[in-house]
Amino acid sequence: MNTLKLSLIASSLLAAGTAFADQEKKSDLEVIEVKGSYLKGYNAHDASGASRLKLDIIDIPQSVSVITDSQMSDFQLNDIDTLLDTATGVNVERIETDRTYYTARGFDITNFQVDGVGLPLSSGNNHADEDTAIYDRIEIIRGANGLMTGVGNPSATVNFIRKRPTVDNELAISGTIGSWNKQRLEADGTYNFSDSTAFRGVLVNQDTDSYLDRYSQNKTVLYAFLSHDFSDNTTLSLSHSYSDSRATGNNWGANPLFYTDGSATDYHVSTSTSADWSNWDVLKQNTVVELSHFFANSWQLRATYSHKTTDEDTELFYVYGTPDKTTELGLKGYASEYDNDDKHDLVDVYLTGDFTLFNRDHEFVVGANYSKMDGEEVSLYDYTTGNGFPVMPPLTKWDGNTPKPTFNDGRTGSDVTREQGALYFTGRFNIVDGLHLLAGGRYNDWKVEGVSYDKVQDAQDKEFIPYLGGVYEFTDGIVAYASYTETFVSQTELDINNNVLDPITGESKEVGIKGSLFDDRLIATLTYFKTAQSNVAHVHPDTVDLPPEEKRYIGLDGISSKGFEVDVAGEIYPGLQTSIGFTSFDIDGDKGVADYTPEKLFKLAAVYSFEQVEGLSVGVNMRWQDDISREQGVVGEGFDNAGETIVTKQDAYALVGLMARYEITPDIHVSVNANNITDEKYLTSLYWAQGYYGAPANYSASLTWSFN
Repeated sequence: MNTLKLSLIASSLLAAGTAFADQEKKSDLEVIEVKGSYLKGYNAHDASGASRLKLDIIDIPQSVSVITDSQMSDFQLNDIDTLLDTATGVNVERIETDRTYYTARGFDITNFQVDGVGLPLSSGNNHADEDTAIYDRIEIIRGANGLMTGVGNPSATVNFIRKRPTVDNELAISGTIGSWNKQRLEADGTYNFSDSTAFRGVLVNQDTDSYLDRYSQNKTVLYAFLSHDFSDNTTLSLSHSYSDSRATGNNWGANPLFYTDGSATDYHVSTSTSADWSNWDVLKQNTVVELSHFFANSWQLRATYSHKTTDEDTELFYVYGTPDKTTELGLKGYASEYDNDDKHDLVDVYLTGDFTLFNRDHEFVVGANYSKMDGEEVSLYDYTTGNGFPVMPPLTKWDGNTPKPTFNDGRTGSDVTREQGALYFTGRFNIVDGLHLLAGGRYNDWKVEGVSYDKVQDAQDKEFIPYLGGVYEFTDGIVAYASYTETFVSQTELDINNNVLDPITGESKEVGIKGSLFDDRLIATLTYFKTAQSNVAHVHPDTVDLPPEEKRYIGLDGISSKGFEVDVAGEIYPGLQTSIGFTSFDIDGDKGVADYTPEKLFKLAAVYSFEQVEGLSVGVNMRWQDDISREQGVVGEGFDNAGETIVTKQDAYALVGLMARYEITPDIHVSVNANNITDEKYLTSLYWAQGYYGAPANYSASLTWSFN
């Protein structure tokens, strides 16, 4: 981080803090929906991303986890990768430094929402770092979420709930230093201009090197949220988020995992295939306008418009081939320039409220949305100078020093437009005492047009997605539930008659028990689920030997999985906040996916606040997964084991972290965090045929100063 920049930012924030400290608290400000709240502890109680109804978690007939602001702060979960590492049932597939996939129940997670609205990721992965400083909490609704998304996989929906102005004027400034020259400055504040107008802003600047050779990253995050109450019943808000991530020395692909004789490579954890000129810059911006109005009968109308843009500029270096075990030679470089620009526009309007029928109170939501995404990608190469495909030295001696190519050749890419219109409704019906039925559906009209890397993407589908769930309360705070919902995904492959295949359909069934315990301080969930996809495109047997453009496809059953989850969140003992999750499931239908996907996951986060030492808290977090593997072909001729299947293995492992926090004064606290304290060496993923090692033991310390 540039010292002058840091000094200027810190000076400005401290000056603002003094002004905040001098402000008189406005304790008589009316609390309305736009005002945010700080969730104390790890038990969030409610979640809205599954149905648009603000239900207690035990009243939602699906398994739900919430990562609260407290948990994010305790363990420095400053990006979505480290955050989702802590979420029950979610596996984070770090395939590269700046590209990540996420899976649950054996399927890619493609549905990401902000305040309940959003589009599925078009490519199923996230590029660059995504900071969590602007979010109050993150909801993870596992299984298919047919009501609110409809399109996507029956894996999970991740719903990011943004920070909103608080009741009182507040400002918190936090500075962090850590391993590999990490420096982070974060400011978060609310200012109430009047009883009806309030502002919240977040600023983050982070600069860090890495345990990986040549890799470093700088990111800047800005967030502004302005709300105005036109009356007691009508609120309008305007917000904008800006995220600029600039990475250098990033990898594209990763390290080879085996030698020509089939034996496993074993590089130093810092080994990277990046060139010293590699870079990956990603600028994301999102503007949101929200209007909320409460009618005299307490029904609420809410309208949201979201405009999101992404601008990616990259220069990448890939390494391919299989090295010889003795000489370490046999690898070759492959350089490319990749640029991506996309624009998302989304409008969502819904009406929600209570009504009485047969002398019982019920709840209902009806809504509509329209979304459009325009995306354009360009890839360029160097086929003329000789620098585009250099012969590599041994990777053990690679320092990234290779001439930078001239990217003028082989222009290719994509230009694709995706549109979706949807109507949805949900009713929560009070059938008899203790029994509630949640029923609804979503009608999707989905269209894709364009060309992606010479493949026509044109497709159009219409589909109604039903949802049915029930919750029965046995005793106060103990319920049983069951639910069924679906999803669909459009396909562009042609069948033997040259017609576009029908969409992939997915379904998720689950039953479970939930309990709100210890005076609602703890929520526990036990879930059994069964998830499947059908009509997945497979090459038609009659066209297997034809060129790619002439192949035709047939729809067959895809992946299915079944298993159970345990999720516990809240105060399990006075002063002890916990988040515990265990997932165990089996995957059928695709051996490769079953092999590289961990089918048993255990997540733990626990923080204890000492009553005997006021202001002192200590904690531990842990993530454990079972063993995974990937078949990598067979050993070639010339070796004693020629023809033997090559299998890359990653044994089961656990990552353990520790934290401690001490409140020096009510307004100042210091915290320290240690990650991977056992210095475990492990591959981050076998999702691809290549891989790299996760971070070794690392440490950070933070100082936070709050003003009220």
